[in-house]
Amino acid sequence: MIEDARALGPLRIGEQVSDSSFLSMLETRGAEPTWDLGNAEVPPVPEATTVLALTWAGGSVMAGDRRATAGTNIAHRRVRKVYPADEHSAVAISGTAGMAVELIKLFQTELEHYEKIEGHRLSLDGKANYLARMIRGNLALAFQGLVVIPLFCGYDHYTSAGRLFSFDVVGGTYDEQHYATTGSGGLEARGFLKTAWREDLGRDEAVGIAVEALIAAAEEDAATGGPDPRRGIYPNVLVVTEDGVTEMSDDDLAGIVESALERRP
Repeated sequence: MIEDARALGPLRIGEQVSDSSFLSMLETRGAEPTWDLGNAEVPPVPEATTVLALTWAGGSVMAGDRRATAGTNIAHRRVRKVYPADEHSAVAISGTAGMAVELIKLFQTELEHYEKIEGHRLSLDGKANYLARMIRGNLALAFQGLVVIPLFCGYDHYTSAGRLFSFDVVGGTYDEQHYATTGSGGLEARGFLKTAWREDLGRDEAVGIAVEALIAAAEEDAATGGPDPRRGIYPNVLVVTEDGVTEMSDDDLAGIVESALERRP
């Protein structure tokens, strides 16, 4: 990994970069990140679990639980799994937590770098393709068990609607309709979303459904952490609209979580 990109100095006149990619610029200068562990045995590492996204009438909502596990142990209770990618998109992580967080930071830098070089933002499809390429770059470590599988959502200004993208371990990109989940509790969360999603959902309804889907996943999956009001632990929830990305505060989520828990059988 690169410890300090400033040590590379400015791009010199005549120095060629293959495209507008930050990673390509690093490769040109012999400073690209490397994840190769060779034949080293991978020890148990914290893994992020359930994340989900769904569309609503004004955009999309992305949410994730806060628990990370290492084997049968709870490694962390307050892991952040949902991040803004840029002003109009968000990304959530599942899989090996440390690797996933580093990949997301690099993805955020890629989008910022592209905008500075080209003078405009990538389209939503272009952002998803960039992320897919980065996942493929992690393929060698995925075969060693260090898997990173994100979700991506954003507001598409061409269609004036929220859109969702899921990925597989080799970087395959899938344009999802209505809702998407990934992680160990993804099946349970998807089952809940299948019954609760409606095309005319409002913002608050969509947030409530996302929270309740995480609760449903936590009830069936030990690696997914449900909300814990006593400890002040609530899901990370981002709302993406035409106006940008908004993060729900714990104070906003407290009432939503309380109502969702009361509805559970």
